[in-house]
Amino acid sequence: MEITVIKPGILSTVQDLGRHFYRHQAIPAAGAMDPLSMRIANLSLGNSPTEAVIEITYADVSIFAETDLLIAYSGESCLLYAGKQALPANRPLFIPAGQYLDFSHLESGSRTYLAILGGWDVRPVLGSKSTYLEAQFGGLSGRCLKKGDKLRSSENLTQSNKRILASLKGLYINFPSWSVHKERFTALAKKTIRVVPGKEFTWFRADSLLSFLSSSYTLSRDCNRMGYRFNGQGLSRSVQTELLSTAVAPGTIQVTNDGSLMLLMADSQTTGGYPRIAQVAQIDIPLCAQLKPGDVIHFSAISRIEAEKLYLNQEKELKRLAVAINILCSTTSIPGKGSQ
Repeated sequence: MEITVIKPGILSTVQDLGRHFYRHQAIPAAGAMDPLSMRIANLSLGNSPTEAVIEITYADVSIFAETDLLIAYSGESCLLYAGKQALPANRPLFIPAGQYLDFSHLESGSRTYLAILGGWDVRPVLGSKSTYLEAQFGGLSGRCLKKGDKLRSSENLTQSNKRILASLKGLYINFPSWSVHKERFTALAKKTIRVVPGKEFTWFRADSLLSFLSSSYTLSRDCNRMGYRFNGQGLSRSVQTELLSTAVAPGTIQVTNDGSLMLLMADSQTTGGYPRIAQVAQIDIPLCAQLKPGDVIHFSAISRIEAEKLYLNQEKELKRLAVAINILCSTTSIPGKGSQ
């Protein structure tokens, strides 16, 4: 299966779940900013959740189907159109060759993930296909997509892949009546970000800690895959000790010298010298990934044990989803409901 990029959008890159075993060599994980949407797009096709996808930032992306395609998309920033026909998210979509597909912007989020049957076929670097833009490796030569790029799918298909393709393949656009209910895996309060107190949490004055957990913060325009800056009540320290450069990770919230908050994201550095007031619970990283400049959020403190339980429960539900889709594909045909 093959596509040609007609319009690449603001920032579209190939990503997977990242490279996680090289942080001691100062190599960030990179990977999908919203790993939940990425995994749901893959699982909808019967793919392994680790297969490479295209991460679309906002929208304004157009592709051409050089061959028949079986794709799925998930996220908050786009609605996919084939001509005037809107195509639903979170389910497999059969697209016959010769179709132009356009991703139109939605106001609800900032990133959407496009998966293809078997995953996108790019060369792994250090065990991952993720694009790391700063060092220019991974993905397509370490860069974002550009007009004229051609991408192909892997030919290493699972039995689930083959069954879904056989059930939907035809002369016209086709997709099943079922879909993945993504809301089942996300928090109801999408603007409340749960955090675990960080190593330097007690370095801040009591009134600043109260403000951190009760005030609202607005995402500034100074945000990218490396990190976000927030506008809001400045925080004051009670401990003036300078912190030696120490370990940080995606989800770490640092407090800069002027008292403002900085949230590290997928492409962040591996060490930093600002005090770490908190760590975003892993389950809420996807919520952070979908924030846009001007969005207002609140932070809510939970314990490390609670954060671990939430994460493990989500992982259990995602494994159940993969099993359910596999059973569906192995025991029944998939009725299509697409149109000519």
